[in-house]
Amino acid sequence: MRYDLIIFDNDGVLVDSEPLANTVLAAYLTEIGHPTTYEDSLRDYMGGALHRIHDTVRERTGQELPADFGDELLRRTLVVFERELEPVDGVVTVMETLEAEGVPYCLASSGRHERIAAGHRQTGLDRWFRTDRGNVFSAEDVGRGKPAPDLFLHAAERMGAAPERCVVVEDSPLGVQAAVAAGMDVYGFTVMAGKADLPGATGYFGHMDELLTLLA
Repeated sequence: MRYDLIIFDNDGVLVDSEPLANTVLAAYLTEIGHPTTYEDSLRDYMGGALHRIHDTVRERTGQELPADFGDELLRRTLVVFERELEPVDGVVTVMETLEAEGVPYCLASSGRHERIAAGHRQTGLDRWFRTDRGNVFSAEDVGRGKPAPDLFLHAAERMGAAPERCVVVEDSPLGVQAAVAAGMDVYGFTVMAGKADLPGATGYFGHMDELLTLLA
């Protein structure tokens, strides 16, 4: 393995949550007076932290979202996750291989810790990613979410790896921008966004079967 650390995004890379979460977000924003389609949500918010939603609505409308917006969005999202969330196809094989080969890995997500943990319990990925293992990092830990590089740099520092020896696995334009800004290689997972939507990536793959070959 030519990298010292593999940093995984969570939503859309480890758990197949992007369609579920963006459907919930679009419906909730529309309900509270900010009409948003599923496609709007993907374009504007996929890969971003909660503050990006607040900032975008404020910039566009001059209005503030409700004080409990984040908590209510999380509640609605977890209800759907409990009913429908699955791991991304092929990711279990990837994790088993990395674990067997002793390759260091971690997760760096724009999602809140509670949401990450709930999704991993639901899908069984808590076998590899848990806060008590010290390999789960959230935008909550750094304040500024993607496309700022802060989260990835924080994860690398905590895992003891130099940024230039890290590779990020991402599926969102914001995540790829953050990895590039952090000085890391990044492989773009093209299930939700195509290559043209992920400029600057080191390489691209469309199924988890291809990832191990890229990492080798």
